[in-house]
Amino acid sequence: MIDAHIHLDQYTDIDEQINRWQEAGIIGVVAVSTDLRSSCRTLELKQRFPSFVYAAIGFHPEQPLPSEADWNEWTGLVKQERPLLAAIGEVGLPYYSAEACAKLPAYQERLTEIAAIAADASLPLALHAVYDRAETALAILQQAGVRQAHFHWLKAEPAVVKQIVQCGYYISVTPEVCYRERDKQLLSLVPIEQLLLETDGPWPFAGPFAGKLTTPLWLLDSARAVAAHYGRDIEQVKTMITANTKRLYG
Repeated sequence: MIDAHIHLDQYTDIDEQINRWQEAGIIGVVAVSTDLRSSCRTLELKQRFPSFVYAAIGFHPEQPLPSEADWNEWTGLVKQERPLLAAIGEVGLPYYSAEACAKLPAYQERLTEIAAIAADASLPLALHAVYDRAETALAILQQAGVRQAHFHWLKAEPAVVKQIVQCGYYISVTPEVCYRERDKQLLSLVPIEQLLLETDGPWPFAGPFAGKLTTPLWLLDSARAVAAHYGRDIEQVKTMITANTKRLYG
């Protein structure tokens, strides 16, 4: 299986971690970035683990906007390192940060620029856009002509989820699908052909995962929950969702 959204650069002992994950059947991770430094680190990891890491570079929206110098260097990276990239991300619109939300129009403008870059480079977007921000982000993507996108850890009204699905974009669930009703309800709106599994590691989780280091090995737990929901065989679900992830991220 492939973890469709993880902050690999935030882990320690990465060599040991990846060895453990591979031994357990994890064949890859989509490593997203949060800023310029994180993007450079992700590219280094891609070069170290070329067949395991799907590299995505970007600026997380729940933080101050990048400086002009960082922005210019990052856009240069997209062009220079295009062969190493699987996506642009993590990008999107702020919701949780009051400081960032106070400048929402500026973040919308920046996402519009990023969406245009992604469309021009034929790269998918790995998106952070929750609640009412999801609808706004969706409109930006459509206006920019973005053909491939992944709304990670989506929380949105059913009508918006249906719009995202109708546009052909992908939606992922986290290990919360094992214990949280909201995530199980989301599955009812998403065809399995457009579903991905992620951990957003090392972000911590509750339920049966409380107090543990988040790991892609939990994808199997999520797959079991998904299989139970769709009434499918676990191996079939693993195969289908892995194929979805490869189809989007290459």
